[in-house]
Amino acid sequence: MNENEKCKKIYITTPIYYVNDVPHIGHAYTTIIADSLARYSRLAGMEVFFLTGTDEHGQKIEQAAKARGKSPQEYATEISNRFKQLWDDFEISYDKFIRTTDPDHIKGVQKAFEIMVEKGDIYKDVYRGHYCVSCETFFTDTQLIDEEFCPECGRSTTMVEEESYFFRLSKYQDKLLEWYESRPDCILPKAKRNEVINFVKSGLNDLSITRTSFDWGIKLPESMHDPKHVIYVWLDALMNYITALGYGTDEKLMDYWPAKVHLIGKDILRFHAIYWPAFLMSLDLELPHHVAAHGWWTRNGEKMSKSKGNVVDPKEIADAYGLENFRYFMLREVPFGQDGDFSQRALIDRINSDLGNDLGNLLNRIIGMSGKYFDFHIESDDVAKYHEEELLEVKAILSNVEPFLYEIQTNRYLEELWKTLRIANKAIDKAMPWVKMKEGKEDEAMATIALVANILAKVSVLLHPVMPKTTQTIASALGFEVNNDSYNRLIKEEELLGEFTIEKVPPLFPRIEEPLVETPGQKAEAKSKSELKAKEEKNSASREKSNKTAENGDNLITIDRFFEVKLKVGSVMEAQEVPKSKKLLKLQVDLGEEKPRQIVAGIKEWYAPEDLIGTQVCVVANLKPAKLMGMLSEGMLLAAKDDEGLCLIRPEKPKKPGTPIG
Repeated sequence: MNENEKCKKIYITTPIYYVNDVPHIGHAYTTIIADSLARYSRLAGMEVFFLTGTDEHGQKIEQAAKARGKSPQEYATEISNRFKQLWDDFEISYDKFIRTTDPDHIKGVQKAFEIMVEKGDIYKDVYRGHYCVSCETFFTDTQLIDEEFCPECGRSTTMVEEESYFFRLSKYQDKLLEWYESRPDCILPKAKRNEVINFVKSGLNDLSITRTSFDWGIKLPESMHDPKHVIYVWLDALMNYITALGYGTDEKLMDYWPAKVHLIGKDILRFHAIYWPAFLMSLDLELPHHVAAHGWWTRNGEKMSKSKGNVVDPKEIADAYGLENFRYFMLREVPFGQDGDFSQRALIDRINSDLGNDLGNLLNRIIGMSGKYFDFHIESDDVAKYHEEELLEVKAILSNVEPFLYEIQTNRYLEELWKTLRIANKAIDKAMPWVKMKEGKEDEAMATIALVANILAKVSVLLHPVMPKTTQTIASALGFEVNNDSYNRLIKEEELLGEFTIEKVPPLFPRIEEPLVETPGQKAEAKSKSELKAKEEKNSASREKSNKTAENGDNLITIDRFFEVKLKVGSVMEAQEVPKSKKLLKLQVDLGEEKPRQIVAGIKEWYAPEDLIGTQVCVVANLKPAKLMGMLSEGMLLAAKDDEGLCLIRPEKPKKPGTPIG
């Protein structure tokens, strides 16, 4: 970053979260990444505007409010407040929390609509097509699944025919392709860019941008003299990124535009990478630098959903394990753009290993040695003399970490910081200050302790955006504060700490042995224990009845018959839809054999192929192969089905493929 960039303004946004549900771990992930970017940018001396908020209009909200006996405004306010409260509890450093029901936002959207009309980019016609209420999106016949179902969420669509205003999206097809070509990093991760380009090259249709079948939305500008129309929720929502800066009203913050990065989930990439830049082109505004789309969080290999009871409450996890530990885990565990699996065991491993062993223990080591040998006094005078090699290694790493952060490779950013901690630990083991003290080489022992103190100081500065309170504690122990001044001195100017007295601190990361939050299964088990005693008498009577039934041989089998069925744990390697079938999926399942088994299963109504890949299933492994729609099926999946649908039977914890079930 050069001198001019130090005063540069930077604009960072999360998506505005739709108020159809309470905050979950995916919302927390996006927001924590954005918060870390904002904190780093402030640390580096930039003027930051960090935006988050809630999206509150649309038919889905109107219907949800009605089902709860509330007005749409009451319902939207209730859910919006939950998001705001969580971000405040998480100490998210946002500069503005916008709501699409804010008066200034409404004015800005109406102003944008008028400009698009004046430019000839909006016209009136009749729309006929398939509409998904859940996704607030229209789809063509060719996009639907089995001529009815939404390709995004799988729910039934509704055929809509109504008067509508259209945005000339097709007009901007070539300009969009030019943008993708000229800015290879405009979409992150870069692999997602190809998906968008292919979609645009397939041809863009003009976009229906108003509705008349419901009222909960922003009305057209009065100048249009057409009060029965409300503006399409996605046109409304996307405009928040500029209305938050005053677009259409006072425009006092518009010098923050264009956005440095829009952080979003991969499910809304099309809206942000196609519709949004086209809208901006129509308004003659600059395009954002990056649209960064992250993957989904799963739990034990399964997509989270209320029906499965496996949704992770971020507040519950943060309260149990510590907010900053949770922040570190979220940014370190998964490469940005890929789906990530949440498990308490993985979180515990990160806390005990990365944070406890690598970071916390390193601080404890130098506190202990400095106290024993030098009365907690540390000076850096001889560090370069005895540890030039380590200093050069650390310099090479830390001078190149910033791009990882702005390219949203947070896991790589943290990996690089941890490389320097390994250099520090290795330096202690190699130099053995305790031996140097016995040999009378006090200056060498001091140099090693000071080297480690300086590495910890530099890491605490760069780790500060992720773990702000923890790093201030480390910095305080090392005699300084994390701020723009220490960032410039220790990182940019590559200086070392001056003479200081290190302070004792309590252990930063106490070891955790067992999960601290009950899983849904454990909660159910606890509940069942309270019912166990009441059922015991009933079970006793049932056993007596069963014994009598067994004597008559009614549908009972012996244990030998049961063990004739070979049940095994399998891992799904591949999954794809069977063409022309509404029910079948074709899977390749690893059962620990020489090659995967092909299994054709009638589960398409309940599972998408991408949700199965990498998960585990229970398989009848010695079933005679059969053909379904001309395809060989070499086994059968175990599943349970009732009035609420079907669910696969899975092992409680991951097991080695081929593990017998008995």
